[in-house]
Amino acid sequence: MSTATNTKDSKPDYSINNSDVVEKYKTAGTISQKALAFVKSLIKDGAKVYDLAQQGDEFIEEEVSKIYNSKKNKVESKGIAFPTSLTPNNIADHLSPINADDSANRALKNGDLVKIHLGAQIDGFASNIAETVVVGASESEPVTGKKADVLTAAFKASEAALRVIKPGNKNYDVTKIVAQVASEYGVVPLEGMLSHNQERNVLTGPKEIIINPNEAQRSQVDSFEFEVGQVFGLDILVSSGEGKVKPADIRTSIYKLTGNNYQLKLKSSHLVFNEIKRKASHFPFAIKNLDDPTKGSAGLKENVSHGTMIAYDIFQEKEGEFIAQVYVTVAITKNGLVKFSSTEFDEKLIKSEKDLSAELKELISKSLKVKKAKA
Repeated sequence: MSTATNTKDSKPDYSINNSDVVEKYKTAGTISQKALAFVKSLIKDGAKVYDLAQQGDEFIEEEVSKIYNSKKNKVESKGIAFPTSLTPNNIADHLSPINADDSANRALKNGDLVKIHLGAQIDGFASNIAETVVVGASESEPVTGKKADVLTAAFKASEAALRVIKPGNKNYDVTKIVAQVASEYGVVPLEGMLSHNQERNVLTGPKEIIINPNEAQRSQVDSFEFEVGQVFGLDILVSSGEGKVKPADIRTSIYKLTGNNYQLKLKSSHLVFNEIKRKASHFPFAIKNLDDPTKGSAGLKENVSHGTMIAYDIFQEKEGEFIAQVYVTVAITKNGLVKFSSTEFDEKLIKSEKDLSAELKELISKSLKVKKAKA
Protein backbone atom coordinates (compact mmCIF):
# COMPACT_ATOMS: atom_id res chain seq x y z
CA MET A 1 0.00 0.00 0.00
CA SER A 2 1.55 3.31 -1.04
CA THR A 3 1.45 6.23 1.38
CA ALA A 4 1.80 9.97 1.03
CA THR A 5 5.33 10.63 2.15
CA ASN A 6 6.55 14.11 2.83
CA THR A 7 10.33 14.38 2.81
CA LYS A 8 12.21 17.58 2.05
CA ASP A 9 12.60 16.48 -1.57
CA SER A 10 9.12 15.15 -2.31
CA LYS A 11 5.63 16.54 -2.00
CA PRO A 12 2.78 14.29 -0.83
CA ASP A 13 0.98 12.53 -3.69
CA TYR A 14 -2.63 13.71 -3.45
CA SER A 15 -3.64 12.17 -6.78
CA ILE A 16 -5.71 9.01 -7.19
CA ASN A 17 -2.48 7.19 -8.13
CA ASN A 18 -2.04 6.99 -4.35
CA SER A 19 -4.12 4.13 -2.89
CA ASP A 20 -4.44 6.02 0.43
CA VAL A 21 -6.13 8.90 -1.40
CA VAL A 22 -8.55 6.52 -3.14
CA GLU A 23 -9.32 4.92 0.23
CA LYS A 24 -10.17 8.33 1.73
CA TYR A 25 -12.49 9.22 -1.17
CA LYS A 26 -14.19 5.82 -0.86
CA THR A 27 -14.55 6.08 2.92
CA ALA A 28 -16.07 9.56 2.58
CA GLY A 29 -18.42 8.16 -0.07
CA THR A 30 -19.52 5.30 2.17
CA ILE A 31 -20.31 7.75 4.98
CA SER A 32 -22.22 10.03 2.57
CA GLN A 33 -24.29 7.11 1.33
CA LYS A 34 -25.05 5.95 4.88
CA ALA A 35 -26.05 9.51 5.86
CA LEU A 36 -28.29 9.77 2.80
CA ALA A 37 -30.00 6.46 3.66
CA PHE A 38 -30.45 7.65 7.25
CA VAL A 39 -32.06 10.95 6.19
CA LYS A 40 -34.29 9.11 3.69
CA SER A 41 -35.50 6.85 6.51
CA LEU A 42 -36.67 9.94 8.46
CA ILE A 43 -38.61 11.55 5.61
CA LYS A 44 -42.34 11.35 6.21
CA ASP A 45 -45.45 13.48 6.15
CA GLY A 46 -45.01 16.27 8.73
CA ALA A 47 -41.22 15.94 9.11
CA LYS A 48 -39.54 19.36 9.39
CA VAL A 49 -36.67 20.28 7.06
CA TYR A 50 -34.55 21.82 9.85
CA ASP A 51 -34.73 18.66 12.00
CA LEU A 52 -33.80 16.39 9.08
CA ALA A 53 -30.88 18.61 8.02
CA GLN A 54 -29.61 18.76 11.60
CA GLN A 55 -29.82 14.98 12.01
CA GLY A 56 -28.03 14.46 8.68
CA ASP A 57 -25.13 16.69 9.75
CA GLU A 58 -24.91 15.05 13.18
CA PHE A 59 -24.83 11.61 11.53
CA ILE A 60 -21.88 12.61 9.30
CA GLU A 61 -19.95 14.14 12.23
CA GLU A 62 -20.56 11.03 14.34
CA GLU A 63 -19.39 8.66 11.58
CA VAL A 64 -16.19 10.58 10.79
CA SER A 65 -15.37 10.85 14.50
CA LYS A 66 -14.91 7.06 14.63
CA ILE A 67 -12.15 6.81 12.01
CA TYR A 68 -8.62 8.05 11.22
CA ASN A 69 -7.86 8.66 14.89
CA SER A 70 -4.62 6.73 15.47
CA LYS A 71 -1.21 8.41 15.35
CA LYS A 72 -0.37 6.41 12.22
CA ASN A 73 -3.32 7.53 10.12
CA LYS A 74 -4.39 10.84 11.69
CA VAL A 75 -5.64 13.34 9.10
CA GLU A 76 -5.54 17.14 8.90
CA SER A 77 -9.33 17.43 8.69
CA LYS A 78 -12.49 15.34 8.46
CA GLY A 79 -16.15 16.21 8.60
CA ILE A 80 -18.95 17.66 6.53
CA ALA A 81 -18.07 18.38 2.88
CA PHE A 82 -21.57 19.64 2.11
CA PRO A 83 -24.15 20.44 4.80
CA THR A 84 -27.34 18.40 4.63
CA SER A 85 -29.97 20.26 2.65
CA LEU A 86 -33.51 19.15 1.85
CA THR A 87 -35.04 21.11 -0.96
CA PRO A 88 -38.66 20.52 -2.02
CA ASN A 89 -40.50 20.69 -5.34
CA ASN A 90 -39.71 23.76 -7.51
CA ILE A 91 -36.78 25.02 -5.38
CA ALA A 92 -33.42 24.04 -6.87
CA ASP A 93 -30.98 23.25 -4.01
CA HIS A 94 -29.25 24.39 -0.77
CA LEU A 95 -32.26 24.59 1.59
CA SER A 96 -30.87 24.16 5.11
CA PRO A 97 -32.85 26.37 7.54
CA ILE A 98 -30.94 28.37 10.16
CA ASN A 99 -33.11 27.27 13.10
CA ALA A 100 -36.49 25.74 13.95
CA ASP A 101 -38.15 29.18 13.73
CA ASP A 102 -36.73 30.01 10.28
CA SER A 103 -39.56 30.63 7.76
CA ALA A 104 -37.70 28.20 5.44
CA ASN A 105 -38.28 25.39 7.97
CA ARG A 106 -41.11 23.72 6.09
CA ALA A 107 -43.03 20.65 7.14
CA LEU A 108 -42.81 18.10 4.36
CA LYS A 109 -46.05 16.59 3.14
CA ASN A 110 -47.02 13.51 1.16
CA GLY A 111 -46.39 14.08 -2.54
CA ASP A 112 -43.53 16.56 -2.03
CA LEU A 113 -40.55 15.86 -4.26
CA VAL A 114 -37.46 16.38 -2.08
CA LYS A 115 -33.80 16.69 -3.08
CA ILE A 116 -31.38 15.48 -0.37
CA HIS A 117 -27.84 16.85 -0.84
CA LEU A 118 -24.99 16.17 1.60
CA GLY A 119 -21.37 15.03 1.79
CA ALA A 120 -18.45 13.93 3.92
CA GLN A 121 -14.71 14.58 3.57
CA ILE A 122 -11.66 12.78 4.93
CA ASP A 123 -8.35 14.69 4.85
CA GLY A 124 -9.83 17.12 2.31
CA PHE A 125 -11.04 14.38 -0.08
CA ALA A 126 -14.79 14.86 -0.48
CA SER A 127 -17.44 12.51 -1.80
CA ASN A 128 -20.74 14.36 -2.03
CA ILE A 129 -24.07 12.89 -3.04
CA ALA A 130 -27.63 13.97 -3.89
CA GLU A 131 -30.75 11.97 -4.54
CA THR A 132 -34.41 12.90 -5.01
CA VAL A 133 -37.34 11.19 -3.30
CA VAL A 134 -41.09 11.69 -3.08
CA VAL A 135 -42.64 11.80 0.40
CA GLY A 136 -45.04 8.91 0.96
CA ALA A 137 -44.23 7.06 -2.29
CA SER A 138 -44.69 3.29 -2.06
CA GLU A 139 -45.05 0.30 -4.35
CA SER A 140 -48.81 0.49 -3.88
CA GLU A 141 -48.77 4.28 -4.53
CA PRO A 142 -45.87 4.87 -6.93
CA VAL A 143 -44.82 8.26 -8.31
CA THR A 144 -46.38 9.02 -11.72
CA GLY A 145 -46.80 11.93 -14.13
CA LYS A 146 -44.29 14.74 -14.42
CA LYS A 147 -42.74 13.97 -11.02
CA ALA A 148 -41.87 10.49 -12.31
CA ASP A 149 -40.55 12.02 -15.55
CA VAL A 150 -38.11 14.41 -13.79
CA LEU A 151 -36.96 11.75 -11.31
CA THR A 152 -36.29 9.19 -14.03
CA ALA A 153 -34.66 11.74 -16.34
CA ALA A 154 -32.27 12.98 -13.63
CA PHE A 155 -31.11 9.47 -12.77
CA LYS A 156 -30.83 8.24 -16.38
CA ALA A 157 -29.10 11.47 -17.49
CA SER A 158 -26.54 11.01 -14.72
CA GLU A 159 -25.96 7.36 -15.74
CA ALA A 160 -25.61 8.34 -19.42
CA ALA A 161 -23.22 11.18 -18.53
CA LEU A 162 -21.00 8.78 -16.54
CA ARG A 163 -20.56 6.64 -19.65
CA VAL A 164 -19.43 9.69 -21.62
CA ILE A 165 -16.91 10.88 -18.99
CA LYS A 166 -13.85 9.09 -20.32
CA PRO A 167 -10.50 9.92 -21.94
CA GLY A 168 -10.91 11.17 -25.50
CA ASN A 169 -14.34 12.69 -24.84
CA LYS A 170 -14.98 16.33 -23.96
CA ASN A 171 -17.08 18.15 -21.38
CA TYR A 172 -19.55 19.29 -24.06
CA ASP A 173 -20.22 15.62 -24.92
CA VAL A 174 -21.74 15.40 -21.42
CA THR A 175 -23.78 18.58 -22.03
CA LYS A 176 -25.19 16.99 -25.19
CA ILE A 177 -26.06 13.58 -23.71
CA VAL A 178 -27.81 15.12 -20.68
CA ALA A 179 -29.95 17.23 -23.05
CA GLN A 180 -30.81 14.14 -25.12
CA VAL A 181 -31.95 12.10 -22.13
CA ALA A 182 -33.98 14.97 -20.68
CA SER A 183 -35.77 15.62 -23.97
CA GLU A 184 -36.90 11.97 -24.19
CA TYR A 185 -38.68 12.42 -20.86
CA GLY A 186 -40.16 15.77 -21.89
CA VAL A 187 -38.14 17.68 -19.28
CA VAL A 188 -35.28 20.21 -19.36
CA PRO A 189 -31.83 20.33 -17.70
CA LEU A 190 -31.55 23.33 -15.39
CA GLU A 191 -29.97 26.17 -17.36
CA GLY A 192 -26.29 26.82 -16.71
CA MET A 193 -25.80 24.33 -13.86
CA LEU A 194 -22.13 23.43 -13.41
CA SER A 195 -20.21 20.35 -12.31
CA HIS A 196 -16.53 20.67 -11.43
CA ASN A 197 -13.36 18.66 -11.12
CA GLN A 198 -12.24 18.10 -7.52
CA GLU A 199 -8.91 18.00 -5.76
CA ARG A 200 -7.84 17.86 -2.15
CA ASN A 201 -9.68 20.68 -0.30
CA VAL A 202 -11.18 21.85 -3.61
CA LEU A 203 -14.81 21.10 -4.51
CA THR A 204 -15.04 23.47 -7.46
CA GLY A 205 -11.95 23.06 -9.62
CA PRO A 206 -11.41 24.98 -12.89
CA LYS A 207 -12.64 22.21 -15.23
CA GLU A 208 -16.38 22.68 -15.68
CA ILE A 209 -19.19 20.63 -17.17
CA ILE A 210 -22.24 22.76 -17.97
CA ILE A 211 -25.78 21.62 -18.71
CA ASN A 212 -28.28 23.50 -20.85
CA PRO A 213 -26.07 26.61 -21.34
CA ASN A 214 -27.41 29.77 -22.93
CA GLU A 215 -25.10 31.53 -25.41
CA ALA A 216 -23.44 33.75 -22.79
CA GLN A 217 -22.80 30.79 -20.47
CA ARG A 218 -21.43 28.64 -23.29
CA SER A 219 -18.79 31.29 -24.05
CA GLN A 220 -17.68 31.27 -20.39
CA VAL A 221 -17.06 27.50 -20.12
CA ASP A 222 -13.96 26.30 -21.93
CA SER A 223 -13.95 22.97 -23.72
CA PHE A 224 -11.55 20.36 -22.32
CA GLU A 225 -10.81 16.67 -22.77
CA PHE A 226 -11.25 14.18 -19.94
CA GLU A 227 -8.09 12.54 -18.63
CA VAL A 228 -7.19 9.63 -16.38
CA GLY A 229 -6.65 10.83 -12.80
CA GLN A 230 -9.43 13.41 -12.72
CA VAL A 231 -12.14 13.40 -10.04
CA PHE A 232 -15.54 15.04 -10.69
CA GLY A 233 -18.61 15.89 -8.67
CA LEU A 234 -21.28 15.32 -11.33
CA ASP A 235 -24.37 17.39 -10.49
CA ILE A 236 -27.44 16.83 -12.66
CA LEU A 237 -30.61 18.88 -12.12
CA VAL A 238 -33.63 18.65 -14.40
CA SER A 239 -36.91 20.53 -14.37
CA SER A 240 -40.46 19.82 -15.48
CA GLY A 241 -40.71 23.52 -16.39
CA GLU A 242 -38.65 25.73 -18.71
CA GLY A 243 -35.38 25.01 -16.88
CA LYS A 244 -34.84 28.66 -15.98
CA VAL A 245 -34.59 29.59 -12.32
CA LYS A 246 -34.76 32.90 -10.48
CA PRO A 247 -33.69 33.83 -6.93
CA ALA A 248 -36.11 32.47 -4.34
CA ASP A 249 -37.39 34.61 -1.49
CA ILE A 250 -35.55 32.37 0.99
CA ARG A 251 -32.62 33.43 3.12
CA THR A 252 -29.26 31.95 2.07
CA SER A 253 -27.90 29.68 4.78
CA ILE A 254 -24.84 27.92 3.28
CA TYR A 255 -21.52 29.74 2.74
CA LYS A 256 -17.95 28.84 1.85
CA LEU A 257 -14.62 30.60 2.33
CA THR A 258 -12.92 31.53 -0.95
CA GLY A 259 -9.34 31.70 0.33
CA ASN A 260 -9.21 35.45 -0.46
CA ASN A 261 -8.11 37.90 2.23
CA TYR A 262 -9.53 41.32 3.08
CA GLN A 263 -9.18 43.68 6.05
CA LEU A 264 -12.69 43.17 7.42
CA LYS A 265 -13.98 46.16 9.37
CA LEU A 266 -16.72 44.65 11.55
CA LYS A 267 -16.01 42.51 14.59
CA SER A 268 -18.97 40.24 13.69
CA SER A 269 -17.40 39.66 10.24
CA HIS A 270 -14.10 38.56 11.80
CA LEU A 271 -15.88 36.28 14.26
CA VAL A 272 -17.98 34.45 11.64
CA PHE A 273 -14.98 34.22 9.27
CA ASN A 274 -12.81 32.63 11.97
CA GLU A 275 -15.52 30.25 13.15
CA ILE A 276 -16.21 28.97 9.63
CA LYS A 277 -12.47 28.65 9.00
CA ARG A 278 -12.08 26.59 12.18
CA LYS A 279 -15.12 24.38 11.62
CA ALA A 280 -15.30 23.92 7.85
CA SER A 281 -11.97 25.11 6.45
CA HIS A 282 -12.28 24.76 2.64
CA PHE A 283 -15.81 23.34 2.54
CA PRO A 284 -19.35 24.77 2.52
CA PHE A 285 -20.79 25.51 5.95
CA ALA A 286 -24.39 25.80 7.20
CA ILE A 287 -25.15 28.82 9.36
CA LYS A 288 -27.28 26.59 11.65
CA ASN A 289 -24.00 24.96 12.76
CA LEU A 290 -22.52 28.22 14.11
CA ASP A 291 -22.20 28.49 17.91
CA ASP A 292 -24.79 31.27 17.79
CA PRO A 293 -26.54 31.24 14.37
CA THR A 294 -28.51 34.45 14.94
CA LYS A 295 -25.58 36.52 16.21
CA GLY A 296 -23.01 34.85 13.94
CA SER A 297 -24.84 35.52 10.70
CA ALA A 298 -24.53 39.30 11.24
CA GLY A 299 -21.03 39.28 9.76
CA LEU A 300 -21.81 37.37 6.57
CA LYS A 301 -22.71 40.35 4.38
CA GLU A 302 -19.31 42.07 4.63
CA ASN A 303 -17.50 38.77 3.96
CA VAL A 304 -19.54 38.10 0.80
CA SER A 305 -19.31 41.67 -0.53
CA HIS A 306 -15.51 41.60 -0.24
CA GLY A 307 -15.09 38.13 -1.73
CA THR A 308 -13.81 36.29 1.34
CA MET A 309 -16.90 34.04 1.19
CA ILE A 310 -19.35 32.88 -1.44
CA ALA A 311 -23.03 32.33 -0.73
CA TYR A 312 -24.91 29.26 -1.95
CA ASP A 313 -28.01 31.21 -2.92
CA ILE A 314 -31.38 29.54 -3.36
CA PHE A 315 -33.15 29.59 -6.73
CA GLN A 316 -36.53 28.37 -7.88
CA GLU A 317 -38.56 27.38 -10.92
CA LYS A 318 -42.16 28.46 -11.45
CA GLU A 319 -44.65 27.37 -8.82
CA GLY A 320 -46.18 23.98 -9.68
CA GLU A 321 -43.05 22.68 -11.45
CA PHE A 322 -40.59 20.12 -10.07
CA ILE A 323 -36.79 19.91 -10.02
CA ALA A 324 -35.00 16.59 -9.47
CA GLN A 325 -31.29 16.24 -8.67
CA VAL A 326 -28.70 13.47 -8.77
CA TYR A 327 -25.12 14.13 -7.60
CA VAL A 328 -22.33 11.53 -7.63
CA THR A 329 -18.57 11.76 -7.07
CA VAL A 330 -16.49 9.81 -9.60
CA ALA A 331 -12.89 9.26 -10.69
CA ILE A 332 -11.49 8.51 -14.15
CA THR A 333 -9.01 5.64 -13.85
CA LYS A 334 -7.13 3.58 -16.43
CA ASN A 335 -9.62 0.77 -15.67
CA GLY A 336 -12.68 2.95 -16.26
CA LEU A 337 -14.89 5.18 -14.14
CA VAL A 338 -15.05 4.56 -10.39
CA LYS A 339 -17.99 5.86 -8.32
CA PHE A 340 -16.91 7.14 -4.90
CA SER A 341 -20.57 7.92 -4.10
CA SER A 342 -23.47 6.23 -5.77
CA THR A 343 -27.25 6.85 -5.80
CA GLU A 344 -30.20 4.46 -5.97
CA PHE A 345 -33.22 4.41 -8.24
CA ASP A 346 -36.20 2.20 -7.44
CA GLU A 347 -38.31 1.49 -10.51
CA LYS A 348 -41.02 -0.03 -8.31
CA LEU A 349 -41.58 3.40 -6.76
CA ILE A 350 -41.18 5.60 -9.85
CA LYS A 351 -43.30 4.88 -12.94
CA SER A 352 -42.69 7.19 -15.88
CA GLU A 353 -44.75 6.39 -18.97
CA LYS A 354 -41.95 7.69 -21.17
CA ASP A 355 -38.89 5.70 -22.18
CA LEU A 356 -35.44 6.07 -23.70
CA SER A 357 -34.46 5.31 -27.27
CA ALA A 358 -32.74 1.96 -27.92
CA GLU A 359 -29.47 3.86 -28.51
CA LEU A 360 -29.53 5.57 -25.10
CA LYS A 361 -30.63 2.36 -23.36
CA GLU A 362 -27.64 0.61 -24.88
CA LEU A 363 -25.30 3.38 -23.69
CA ILE A 364 -26.61 3.20 -20.09
CA SER A 365 -26.33 -0.61 -20.05
CA LYS A 366 -22.57 -0.42 -20.70
CA SER A 367 -20.17 -1.21 -17.86
CA LEU A 368 -18.20 1.70 -16.39
CA LYS A 369 -15.13 -0.55 -16.41
CA VAL A 370 -12.78 -0.64 -19.37
CA LYS A 371 -12.34 -4.02 -21.01
CA LYS A 372 -8.69 -4.88 -21.02
CA ALA A 373 -7.28 -5.79 -24.42
CA LYS A 374 -6.12 -9.39 -24.59
CA ALA A 375 -2.37 -9.82 -24.82
